[in-house]
Amino acid sequence: MHTYRIHKIKDKDMLEIKEHKDDYIPLRDIVFQKLREAIITGKMGPGDRLMEIKLANEMGVSRTPVREAIRKLETEGLVIMNARKGAVVAPINEGVMKEILEIRKALESLACQLVAAKAHPEDIQRLRDINAAMRKAIDEGDIETITERDVEFHETITALAANSHLTSMLDQIKEHLYRYRLEFIKELKNKYVLADEHDRLVDALETKNAKTAGREIEKHIELQERYIINTLEQVRQV
Repeated sequence: MHTYRIHKIKDKDMLEIKEHKDDYIPLRDIVFQKLREAIITGKMGPGDRLMEIKLANEMGVSRTPVREAIRKLETEGLVIMNARKGAVVAPINEGVMKEILEIRKALESLACQLVAAKAHPEDIQRLRDINAAMRKAIDEGDIETITERDVEFHETITALAANSHLTSMLDQIKEHLYRYRLEFIKELKNKYVLADEHDRLVDALETKNAKTAGREIEKHIELQERYIINTLEQVRQV
């Protein structure tokens, strides 16, 4: 079986896949991963159509690996079949989102409590620097960078907790979280609220107040959940 490598071409939203004998990844898996990434990162949003011919042309492949990738995305719940439109990006499932955020809240609360007990001044400064970069991105209205800095902030806390099993469990839901986080940040009107909540959390970590740190992260995640649910309800009413 031939293997392939993806190369970006001039249009950043398009991909060209070229044969490369050194990468031992089947073509169908590369197509699947690229489409999955596009959905999770919001480049393809809920309701967007996945047209086999168009995607095959953009990627420079036949329709077969695209068709196989779409079927796999459907089994993951990221794509649904619409009677009129065919394959489309699935909307965020409220029930699944609640379950994922419940897990995140429990795990990140534990992470914060662990960090509160062991954080060094340089760790605290690192978190403050990340949050300062996030505020700058908010000033500039750069949604992608805001999201990236938010991810970096939370993943830094997880790393500082130094618990490999906790990290592994959060890694299992990481991609779901990115999709929820992106939708939340896009819709949140006052994005400075996020940075303010981060500041309060870092203050608790700096004073080694584990209980307060755990509660601050829980409130932070609860805000995200409430906001996404409200957004979903507004969409349903349209």
